[in-house]
Amino acid sequence: MPRRAPRHDRDAGGAAEVLAAKAALRQEAWTEMSAARVARFPGAAGRIPNFSGAEAAAERLRGLSAWQEARTLKANPDAAQWPVRQRALEDGKTVYMAVPRLASPEPFFALDPAHLSEPPRKASSISGAIRSARQVRLDDLSPVDLVVMGSVAAGEDGARLGKGGGFADLEFALAAAAGLISPLTMTVTTVHEIQVRPAGVIPVTDHDVPVDFIVTPERVIDCRPARGQRPAAGIRWDDLTDEKIAAIPLLAAQR
Repeated sequence: MPRRAPRHDRDAGGAAEVLAAKAALRQEAWTEMSAARVARFPGAAGRIPNFSGAEAAAERLRGLSAWQEARTLKANPDAAQWPVRQRALEDGKTVYMAVPRLASPEPFFALDPAHLSEPPRKASSISGAIRSARQVRLDDLSPVDLVVMGSVAAGEDGARLGKGGGFADLEFALAAAAGLISPLTMTVTTVHEIQVRPAGVIPVTDHDVPVDFIVTPERVIDCRPARGQRPAAGIRWDDLTDEKIAAIPLLAAQR
């Protein structure tokens, strides 16, 4: 029996029943991935799981017009999207990657493909970004053309389930409030087919950011016809706990 992963939503705000429902869905996805042996080391539980076929999903994403037209990406730092970040640099795109848990006054790595000290594969890892990227403030970023988000599960209606910390939604809200993300900015996630859920299964709240496309190694799901509304630009302070605000310097400075 796979171990039950610790919950990352311990400092999350919101209704307890919604948090519990999301936690159950995460555990379900992690358990299914482990049973099918499609989660790569160190396993699925408790994280945005790296999955077999992540490279094929990244290649499929590369074929989307939203990718081809983008010059600047904001991407999550998880291993599942490492192949996406690598290909972005190979294609000459600037990549903004969040510092894990936004735990710095300069919460983003800026990877410029024209100024890398290592090849794109190495530079696009977390350790490589520390060596090759500039660590920058939010107001140092340029407008973003495409947002790449990691997921534990993703619904065909665009509903996305992270690991519970809420950092992807916070990054999106901060960038939108700063004018770096517009209503035209596309959002995408890459996942294993096992992580896809039918429309209506994943509960959503007012601060949850939906995705426009889900890309798996086998297919592209266009969620836009069924996708819900994006959150209004700005931080929803009432949804944040004091503990969460104190842990993120950028939020603490804006309060």
